[in-house]
Amino acid sequence: MKVNLKIWRQAGPDAPGKLVDYSVENIDPSQSFLEMLDTLNEQLVKSGQEPVAFESDCREGICGNCGLVINGIAHGSKGGCTTCEIRMRQYNDGDTITVEPFRAKAFTLIKDLVVNRSAFDRIMSKGGYVAMNAGSAQDANLQPIHQDAAEAAMDAAACIGCGACVAACPNASASLFVGAKVSQYTWLPQGQVERSTRALKMVKQMDSEGFGDCSNHAECEAVCPKEISIANISRMRREFTKALFTR
Repeated sequence: MKVNLKIWRQAGPDAPGKLVDYSVENIDPSQSFLEMLDTLNEQLVKSGQEPVAFESDCREGICGNCGLVINGIAHGSKGGCTTCEIRMRQYNDGDTITVEPFRAKAFTLIKDLVVNRSAFDRIMSKGGYVAMNAGSAQDANLQPIHQDAAEAAMDAAACIGCGACVAACPNASASLFVGAKVSQYTWLPQGQVERSTRALKMVKQMDSEGFGDCSNHAECEAVCPKEISIANISRMRREFTKALFTR
């Protein structure tokens, strides 16, 4: 099959950018979207042109590095998957596909389709972990956790920090990401010691990074590859409000 591509090319954060037309032929429908971009880059290198810069790592839907906006939708229209999990069989022969980077004030563009998502790392450093020394692992039955709580914690912990929620939100809000990280420890006994400060610190850092506020459009939930619920945003807000009054 053959597809026509409109890819955002930009040499750097301060350089002008534009959509550039490309054509890729002899595509195997079983190829992933990133493998198709690999094929394009091979063609560009052979012709003496600069390849398209894009991110990837595991290519198994785990790391979240591969985030792209495909035809206006973060990670593409399939839903419930990352960009690397998209197969070219989803498209028809001769289709035109527009590929752009995740756009947000807090995600500064590095080059072409690559953006700097280190803002997420700085948010995590403010409390997205258990800092207390819990010692060696205990027997599982010594500290019972209700099944519903364990499942809720696991659902929140599924967040891979890809940033699709930010790219899809009209306000470029990181509330789903932060909400998932806060909720993960809200359900577990290991997270209770730092519960009163976690939401305060992480939300404060989120705001300082330049992310917008949530206005309940739910676009973040729609594009999340792990289908994380916006209920986690509500939980984050409750934790934040409780922390304000208990401090």
